[in-house]
Amino acid sequence: MLIQRIVKMTFKPEYCSDFEEYFATIKDRVGHQPGCSGVKLLKDKSENGVYFTYSIWDSAEDLERYRHTELFGQVWPKVKAWFGAKPEAWSTEIQAESEPL
Repeated sequence: MLIQRIVKMTFKPEYCSDFEEYFATIKDRVGHQPGCSGVKLLKDKSENGVYFTYSIWDSAEDLERYRHTELFGQVWPKVKAWFGAKPEAWSTEIQAESEPL
């Protein structure tokens, strides 16, 4: 069963552009990890500094393996230093969806 991973990150205002620039440099490397079908960056429209990453994984095991890679070991400490609030994360699975329009 596919896993949709949603991570909410709130950044200090002075680090938002740094994060956006950094994400642009790593998104393809994250999205091409074994078992990952890609990653997207979403920005909250009403709350400044709030971003979400949305990624799709073949399994919880693939996601866990990524969390133990050198790449994750570089990315997470860097962005964590820019946080203005504790991050939140959810691993979800699709229960129902509509037909494409």
